[in-house]
Amino acid sequence: MVSINESINSQKTQRSFYDFVFTDLADKRTNHWFLISDPGPGLAILGLWLYFVLKIGPKWMENKKPFQLRTVLIVYNIFQVIINIYLFYEGGRLGWFGKYNYNCEPVNFSLSQTALDSASMCHAYFLLKMTELADTVFFVLRKNNRQVTFLHLYHHTVMPMAAWGATKYFPGGHGTFIGFINAFVHIIMYGYYSLAALGPGVQKYLWWKKYITTLQMVQFCMVFIHNSQLFWFDCGYPRWTAFLTLPNAIFFYQLFNQFYKSSYTKPASVNKDAAVIKNGKIK
Repeated sequence: MVSINESINSQKTQRSFYDFVFTDLADKRTNHWFLISDPGPGLAILGLWLYFVLKIGPKWMENKKPFQLRTVLIVYNIFQVIINIYLFYEGGRLGWFGKYNYNCEPVNFSLSQTALDSASMCHAYFLLKMTELADTVFFVLRKNNRQVTFLHLYHHTVMPMAAWGATKYFPGGHGTFIGFINAFVHIIMYGYYSLAALGPGVQKYLWWKKYITTLQMVQFCMVFIHNSQLFWFDCGYPRWTAFLTLPNAIFFYQLFNQFYKSSYTKPASVNKDAAVIKNGKIK
């Protein structure tokens, strides 16, 4: 049998490792911020969200009419546009409009106002990623379950986790380029959703939806190129982060590329079948 002392020592060792990973290694400036100190609450939210959108939600809506949620969607999408405009502007002002080195930029761990503002932007970006979980909830409540794809779920699971890690350990510097570019893409994307929520009268003019997917793929190419520079330039920003970022950039690109092809590219057979005969000629 394991003695009481051995059990206590084991618990101390486990606790020491936990403290080392989630306290000692963390940025002391951000570690006490909302949902940052402990990974448990954030993971619990993601777990409940997945359980709702995959199990509880569809079952609950099975015999119900879909909710319209028009007003909710308009307000929600406009909110997303405004916050992303703010994050894009602040990200540029604090570094990416000229102050930062695009080859490699270290994290400023000082207590200067600029450094604290950069850390705050990382935290705001993380919280925004958490609010974006509502996208999937709206799909379920409107019974648009076909939009709850692997791409959608993977994207909305990985991004909050990555933003949490950045806020807790490296709030600033090279890694914020992802959030900076992503905020710009989301201004366009949620702007489109805001207009689409106004109804069919506006939707018929929204011919540029597929270009949003193209813009997202360009985004992942930019992120891949930008983060790959860590292998050639050394500024103190941890190179190991590239081993997480680069495979995900490739994976996201492939998923969005497949989505683009399946949604906007018609097979040759479809185009052939769509031909019509007019005045004795095939058009």
